[in-house]
Amino acid sequence: MSGYVLGTRARAEGHRLHVHESLGSTNTEALARFRDGEAGPLWVVARRQEAGRGRRGNSWLSEPGNLTASLLWPVDDVEPGLVPTLGFVAGLAVVSALAAAGVTGCRLKWPNDVLASGAKLAGLLLEAESRPGGRRAVVMGFGVNVAATPQGLPYRATCLRQMRYDTRAEDLFVHLTDGIIDAARLWACGHGFARIRERWIADAAGIGAPVSVRMGDTSVQGIFETIDEAGRLVVRSEDGTRRTVTAGEVHLGTAATAA
Repeated sequence: MSGYVLGTRARAEGHRLHVHESLGSTNTEALARFRDGEAGPLWVVARRQEAGRGRRGNSWLSEPGNLTASLLWPVDDVEPGLVPTLGFVAGLAVVSALAAAGVTGCRLKWPNDVLASGAKLAGLLLEAESRPGGRRAVVMGFGVNVAATPQGLPYRATCLRQMRYDTRAEDLFVHLTDGIIDAARLWACGHGFARIRERWIADAAGIGAPVSVRMGDTSVQGIFETIDEAGRLVVRSEDGTRRTVTAGEVHLGTAATAA
């Protein structure tokens, strides 16, 4: 296989693919196409990403050989409150793709990272957009460190090559495009999130261990108990009270006790 292609199930579902040698951001490109009338589902892939975006305004530079892809996904028929749960669909699809490529032991870090031995292997970013006429879409951005590990990060990171896997980004992408089909069927426009949640928890990192979530100038600390029916993080404090967290910077395990 010499280049990027869609998996069999993705092609059967009508997904399409645009591949670029270089882009500022695959998410930005996918959103621009939606604004220009593209309905999706459409995959946008860049062999090199120059100005990618991570969560909470962080940048995400993807080196050549890593997988950088975004999926423009129409959500016209999805209840707005259920749209954010697509992030868990994306996470399961990445873990499934890695497993199909022979990479095992990866864990999901709430809300949208994939870890290998506690180090960040992949990141996800969801961005929603609407246009006149009631059309709505979500762009799911995927960044997987395949051939290179980003440097200068404030947290541990790794890549498949460093882990001694010889998987190529092109091969992993095929598995990812089919994995998102399988997970989306289970999700069923959000109405199947209970099943997605069950599978996500089974692959989650840090459940039952200390967690610290920083939200601006405040933080919540305790034990990572679960995620609730809306996908929020549930933290149990020492006195047994529980608090749900919608967003924040998460530290697990020993990093949580030091945060």
